[in-house]
Amino acid sequence: MVENRVVDLLKSAVRMDKWLWAARFFKTRALAQKSCEMGRVESNGHLAKPARDVRVGDRLKIKNDGGEFEVEVLALSEVRGSAAVAQGLFKETEASRELRLKLAAELKAMQLVEGYLPAARPSKRDRRQINRFRGR
Repeated sequence: MVENRVVDLLKSAVRMDKWLWAARFFKTRALAQKSCEMGRVESNGHLAKPARDVRVGDRLKIKNDGGEFEVEVLALSEVRGSAAVAQGLFKETEASRELRLKLAAELKAMQLVEGYLPAARPSKRDRRQINRFRGR
């Protein structure tokens, strides 16, 4: 089953937006494409366009809602599989993982100190006000 999901070795490159989507950094290809266009993805030190080829061994810097990731591409895939398959497509650097965990802990501590954590999920009315405030 894994063999069907990972691109065979004859194919040496995959589009950036497809790979980011398959590796589960973004929920949709459209979000991956938009993120590339906004300059939130770098490939080997260069800004990556959505159609740029990803190859095994490339180093990517990806900024998304989950944080800032620095990963090395281990395998290629054009299809979105399970989370276990997606984790096999890349390896996150130790420095990246430590920095992300440190920032998450600092954010949580800051929110606890300021009493920022809400008591419950926002109501439908609250959600509309939040969306209006954000300009959505």
